[in-house]
Amino acid sequence: MIHFNRPYMTGKETEYIRRAVEGGKISGNGEYTKKCQEFFERRYGFGKCLLTTSCTDALEMAAILSGVGPGDEVIVPSYTFVSSALAFVRQGATIVFADSRADRPGIDEESVEALVTPRTKVIVPVHYAGVACDMDVIMSVARRHGLVVVEDAAQAVDSFYKGRALGSIGHLAAFSFHETKNVISGEGGMLVVNDPRFVRRAEIIWEKGTNRAEFFRGEVNKYGWVDTGSSFLPTEIVSAFLWAQLERLDDIQAERRRIWNRYLDFFSGFDAGVGLPVVPEYATNNAHMFYLLFPDLARRTDFIAKMRERDILSVFHYLPLHSSEFYLGYEKTHAPSVPRRPLPNCDRYADTLARLPLYCGLGADQDKVLSSMGAILGKTSAGI
Repeated sequence: MIHFNRPYMTGKETEYIRRAVEGGKISGNGEYTKKCQEFFERRYGFGKCLLTTSCTDALEMAAILSGVGPGDEVIVPSYTFVSSALAFVRQGATIVFADSRADRPGIDEESVEALVTPRTKVIVPVHYAGVACDMDVIMSVARRHGLVVVEDAAQAVDSFYKGRALGSIGHLAAFSFHETKNVISGEGGMLVVNDPRFVRRAEIIWEKGTNRAEFFRGEVNKYGWVDTGSSFLPTEIVSAFLWAQLERLDDIQAERRRIWNRYLDFFSGFDAGVGLPVVPEYATNNAHMFYLLFPDLARRTDFIAKMRERDILSVFHYLPLHSSEFYLGYEKTHAPSVPRRPLPNCDRYADTLARLPLYCGLGADQDKVLSSMGAILGKTSAGI
């Protein structure tokens, strides 16, 4: 079976984990945690970086920092993973769902301002497939209305918008290092704090509501409980694993782009009746995902089934959050005043998008993926 994803190992992960264990410091905020955080701050010009146990945790920290609570509204695309909305729901906020763009699954930036009300506090643009949202539009709306922007950059490591790294533009940003991402730690994430007003509190929330980090830096002579928070920071074992990946980031990205470009080349001069990923001029491609857009649900279902018959896993992606079981019940009690708007593009991507296998180490198996797609979509072997 050719899987949709296989975690890639550089070969140094277990060595660095062993060093962390032998060093006697395996709880959080040790040597490897600091090395990873400094890597992102230095390479991408991020503000304060704090590793977390997941991107969900990073988003939950962002929700706390944004100060949202009952009666506040947060604008989130419906075509995204549940964490993008859940983090703010847990704080009592009301979610206002935005539609996707017509040309790609990212949030429809031009629709956002119409969703703003006096209760709006946060916008959460999601950089789907690592391709940048139009952040000039998002930040302009935020400035006009005094809103906090939390970039959901779960899929967007090493991707850029007009020369600026994704995750460096919003007030806050969240990354994922889940095993399906470009660089991984099994489970893991990171909060980026670009707005200085949030830096000190972010570190306190990260350290279970204490000023413990300040104590260990010698900035205070004792530490105690000073705010809300939780145990968001990861063990050094997780950070050591991630450091091995970050050392090879350029090699990993080069291989992923080679695979991505080979998929794109397959469709050159060939009308397969499917839509392909769109990368606008202002964005770069970090090769997180290669997807196809079928004309309808039936044809996508047929394609996925026929690929599976050939021992290849092609998979669909998100189900719309606005029509989820949880939200349909939630909106009756928590969002009765929010108009129910049609989100046709979101619904279309939920029915028609299929993702192809893409991971370092795919190697010669990509030949089989391409030949199988050719047989299913009608491309002759001579053209593969």
